[in-house]
Amino acid sequence: MTTEQTTSPPRTGVGITATGLGRTVPGGRRVLDDISLTIQPGEVVAVIGVSGAGKTTLLETLARVRRPATGTVAHDAVRAIGFVPQDDIIHRELPLARTLRYAARLRLPSGTGPTEISDRIAEVLAELRLAERAAVPVSKLSGGERKRASIAVELLDRPGVFFLDEPTSGLDPAIAVELLRVLRTLADAGTTVVLTTHQITDVDHCDQVVVLTRQGRLAFAGTPSAAREFFDLRSLAEVHLRLDEETDPAAWPDRFAAYRDGAPPARTTDHGDVCAPAPRRVGRLRQWAVLTARNAEIVVRNRLTLAILLGSPLMVLGMFALLFRPGAFEPTRPSPTVTVMILFWIAFGGFFFGLTYGLLQICTELPILRRERLAGVRLVPYLMGKVAVLLPLLALVDLALLGVLRGIDRLPPVDGPDFAALYATLLLSSAAALALGLLCSAAVSDAAQATLMLPMLCFPQVLFVGAILPVPAMATGGQWLSYAMSNRWAFEALGHTAGVEQLWRDGGSPLGPPLLATYGDSFSRPVWVNWLVLGGFVLLFLCATWAVLARRDSRGTT
Repeated sequence: MTTEQTTSPPRTGVGITATGLGRTVPGGRRVLDDISLTIQPGEVVAVIGVSGAGKTTLLETLARVRRPATGTVAHDAVRAIGFVPQDDIIHRELPLARTLRYAARLRLPSGTGPTEISDRIAEVLAELRLAERAAVPVSKLSGGERKRASIAVELLDRPGVFFLDEPTSGLDPAIAVELLRVLRTLADAGTTVVLTTHQITDVDHCDQVVVLTRQGRLAFAGTPSAAREFFDLRSLAEVHLRLDEETDPAAWPDRFAAYRDGAPPARTTDHGDVCAPAPRRVGRLRQWAVLTARNAEIVVRNRLTLAILLGSPLMVLGMFALLFRPGAFEPTRPSPTVTVMILFWIAFGGFFFGLTYGLLQICTELPILRRERLAGVRLVPYLMGKVAVLLPLLALVDLALLGVLRGIDRLPPVDGPDFAALYATLLLSSAAALALGLLCSAAVSDAAQATLMLPMLCFPQVLFVGAILPVPAMATGGQWLSYAMSNRWAFEALGHTAGVEQLWRDGGSPLGPPLLATYGDSFSRPVWVNWLVLGGFVLLFLCATWAVLARRDSRGTT
C-alpha cells in the first residue's frame, strides 16, 4: 500500500491487492465496507481501529481465511501463507521442540527427511531466540515465549506472507517490542507481515498503517508519518478520538479517497479469485500417521486425562461388581430380570465409555484444527487420527470389563467363540458411541456445551433400548425411536449371544416365559445383523462428523 514514493531497495515477499472488500454479519451490520488497498512485498503493515471496526475480519479476508461478500483479494505470488490467531493456538502438553516437529511433518513436503526437519526446527528456534526453551513444555513458557512459539509453527515452511492477529496483546511493553523486532527481521528477510493491534505504539515499528473507522470503512492507508500529518496529530494515540469526533461517518473515508487520488494508482491484477491456492500438502497417509502419533503423545503426557480415560471404567466395573450378585445366568436357577439388567448395563457401559472418550476431543481444539486446515491438514486423516488412538483404549477397557465380569461370575458360562462375540458386540457399541461423541464434539463450540450434551445423549439410550420397557411394549413413537438407539442393537446382540431365550425358557424360573413373550423376537435376530447395524452407526456418525467440520470450515468457523 503506497501513498508516498519511497527510495528503499526492492523487497521480496508477497504483495497483496484488495479491491472493494465488503462483509456483512447476521443482522445486516457492515463490518467491512468498500475497502481497497495495496500491500507491497516485504512491508510490515499494522491495521488499527476501535473494537468492532473489523480489524480481524479484514486480516482474515486478506489472508483468504474468509471470503468477502463483495470485492476481491489477490496475492501476486503463490507462496505459503502463515496465519497466527490472537490466542496461542498450539498444544500445550508437548515440549516446544516436539510441537514443532509434528507441525513440520504436517507442513513440509513428504520427501523432507528427519535431519532436514531437525535442522529447520533448530533454525526457527534460533531465529526466534527460543533454542534454550526447546525441551520445555509449551504450558510452562512465558506469554511472550508462547507467542513466539505460535509464530515458530508458521515459520517452518518459510511463508511469503505472515498475518498476525493482535500479536502484542497481553504482553508487557519490553516483550512486545522484542516481538516486533522479530517481525521486522522477518520482513527484512523477505516476508510480508500484516498485523492487527490495539497498541498504537506498535505502529511506529511498521512501514504502513491501515486505519479503520467504527463502521468498517477505510479512513487512511499509508506510512505512520503520513497518517499523523493526514489526521493533524503529533501522536497516533489520539486517532480513535479524532475519528469519533467526526459526526459524519463518511467524512474521513471521503477525505482519504480525495487524498489518495493524487497518489500513484494501486497495482491491479486479473487474479481476483479469493480462493487461496492449494497449500503444499503431505499425503493423507502421512497426515494420519503424524496426527495419530501426536494424539497418542498428548494423551500419554497429560496424566490427568489418561487417569480419567482408564480410571472411570475401573470405577464402573467396581460398581457392577457391587450391584449384581453372581450366578444370575446359572442354567438351573436363572434370574431373568437380573440377566436383563446385567446385559443392558454392560451394553450401556460400552456406550458410555465411547461417548465420553469422544465428546471432548474436537471442541477443545477447534482453533488448532482451523489453523492446521490452513496448512493443508485434511479432515479424514484428522478424524481417523482420533479414532486410531481412542479405539485401542476402548478395546482394552471393554476386554477388561468382560474379562473381570466373567471371572467373578457375572456373565454366562460361554465358550471362547461366544466370549469373542460378546467382545465384538461391546467394541462395536463403543465405536458407535465414540463416533457419536466426535459428531457432537464437532457440532458444539466449547467443552461446556459438550458436557451439557452428555445427559441428553445418555437418557434416550437408557429409556428406548428395551431393557426397562421391552420394545414391543412401547408406544408406536417409542418403537420407531428405538431404531435410532445404537445401544438397543448392542443390548439385543448381547442377549442373543448369551442365549437368554433358551435360558429363560428352560431355566425353570416362572418369570422366564412371560418375560420372553414380552420381548418377542428381540433376542432371536442373528448377531451379525446387529453388528451390521452397529457398523452402520459408526460410518454414519463419522461421515456426519466430517460433514459438520467441512461446513464449519466453509463458513470460516472451524
